[in-house]
Amino acid sequence: MRNIKFTIGEFYHIYNRGVDKRSIFMDAEDLCRFLKSMNDFNVPDPIGSIFENSFYQLGSRAPKSSKLVNFITYCLNQNHYHFILEPLVDDGIQKFMHKLSTGYTNYFNEKYKRNGSLFQGKYKAVHINSDEYLLHLSVYVNLNYKVHKSLNKKWMENLPISSFDEYIGKTEKIFCVKNIVLEQFSNSKEYRNFCESVLLDILERKKNEKELENMLLE
Repeated sequence: MRNIKFTIGEFYHIYNRGVDKRSIFMDAEDLCRFLKSMNDFNVPDPIGSIFENSFYQLGSRAPKSSKLVNFITYCLNQNHYHFILEPLVDDGIQKFMHKLSTGYTNYFNEKYKRNGSLFQGKYKAVHINSDEYLLHLSVYVNLNYKVHKSLNKKWMENLPISSFDEYIGKTEKIFCVKNIVLEQFSNSKEYRNFCESVLLDILERKKNEKELENMLLE
């Protein structure tokens, strides 16, 4: 059993990766499919087969009157993903994540003629228990592709793999609920400067941890 209690109105870091660290996005179609699933499965009622719907860009539909969760931030890397979610109904995160992982796994397995799990066990969930934690984690998620230097595929370059462009006003698409983060800054430029500063700290800490790991192995 998952040792965490989800509470409406609280915030949670949700993440998972491919089984055996395998890629979960092989091409642009896969990533667009996952983005579409993030939107389509975020409803209380069943939606039927997602194959019956045409693809559209993230955030291009009219706002839903009823959602399971709010997305605060997201980032999709080739072999893993990160979300910050706010549940809006009882069991909202559990219901949404079950729909998302099951629906996408079915799509992926059918496309690539494979069987079995795509993701490495149950998704991981961490309660965000302070405002400071939320602000720093928003940077970690928004810029996770820079943390892992994972934007190394040409087909990923022009896709909305993270919500960062939305936060800094680089796109007009609206998918995330950003006010809980952005209202703590004077403007998007100030948030961007904050992100750049926090990212440098994250990369430096990651470098030091790697150097320590190498020393221990010698």
